[in-house]
Amino acid sequence: MGGKLKKSENEAMAEYENDVELDTSDKKRDKRKKKNKEGEEKREILPSMIKNKEKRSVVHAKLKHLKKVEKQKKLKARDASEKRALELGEEPPPRQIPRTIENTREFDETICKPDDDELFAGNDTDEFSSVLRRERTPKILITTCRFNSTRGPLFISELLSVIPNAIYKKRGTYNLKDIVKYASNMEFTAIIDVHTNRREPDALLIICLPYGPTAHFKLSNLVLRKDIKNHGNPTNHKPELVLTNFTTRLGHRVGRLIQSLFPQEPNFRGRRVVTFHNQRDFIFFRHHRYIFETKECKQNDSKGQKGKDAKGEKISQEKVVARLQECGPQFTLKLISLQNGTFDTKSGEYEWVHKPEMDTSRRRFFL
Repeated sequence: MGGKLKKSENEAMAEYENDVELDTSDKKRDKRKKKNKEGEEKREILPSMIKNKEKRSVVHAKLKHLKKVEKQKKLKARDASEKRALELGEEPPPRQIPRTIENTREFDETICKPDDDELFAGNDTDEFSSVLRRERTPKILITTCRFNSTRGPLFISELLSVIPNAIYKKRGTYNLKDIVKYASNMEFTAIIDVHTNRREPDALLIICLPYGPTAHFKLSNLVLRKDIKNHGNPTNHKPELVLTNFTTRLGHRVGRLIQSLFPQEPNFRGRRVVTFHNQRDFIFFRHHRYIFETKECKQNDSKGQKGKDAKGEKISQEKVVARLQECGPQFTLKLISLQNGTFDTKSGEYEWVHKPEMDTSRRRFFL
């Protein structure tokens, strides 16, 4: 009898333990289900998860609108806090500056400073000083490589309309060194050689005369004037030149090289502007024209109501509005090399050459 009782007690204990294990596993399963449900509720439905194109576009538009509304609310709250602080005579809270690749660039010792006397002293004796001091008028010879393309002549014709005192001559079978000798004898100040590859201009070689330097640029993203929507036609006036963000010693030298291609006497009546904007070592070229238009605007009272004269008619006031019209072309330049002296691939000395090893960091810039 004692043995049977012991067995029954053991069986009861085993059953109890099994029941406890089942209860705990059920509890764990219920907790897991609750967590999955909460995760599904928290997880947002992204547009990329929707296969139907129409529903995906609707969800994307809603998300975009919500982001815009939130951004406007944040801006209104910031403006209100600044206004409240100014009314109380306190300093407004500092605005947050977004982190970009430009303002987090690596430190460069060659960045130009406004009190750099050595830099300004070198400007008076470099190869571009005679043109920039108006002792010589720039005279540019534009030519091509030996194998020209269909878009090459179109691009050159637009360059001739952009750069004053520029002349085009066919390359023929002449070597570039012979062309340099000819151009220096004819008192040209620079040569622009447009290189083409697969029927598309892909490089610019700018040779300053008579002593150099020679700059080799990669040309990309070319958009001709005819392909620009609502483009304008440039006039014969001398354009105003704008150079931005050339901050280092190398960038300063490249900027002066580009500056020597244009006359230093802009005619502001023509309202032409040529811009070379450097951003992350890419030089973006744009050609615009100012247009001033007179528009009628309704005059309001101090209370915000529309003003009327004694007869009850609405008072209109003329307002001058300025806008930009692009004349084209558009293209992007990237410096490949800067060589001392005129063009010489065999025995020439290079001031700077771009190498693939230099592209190890996205925050490292040279211009």
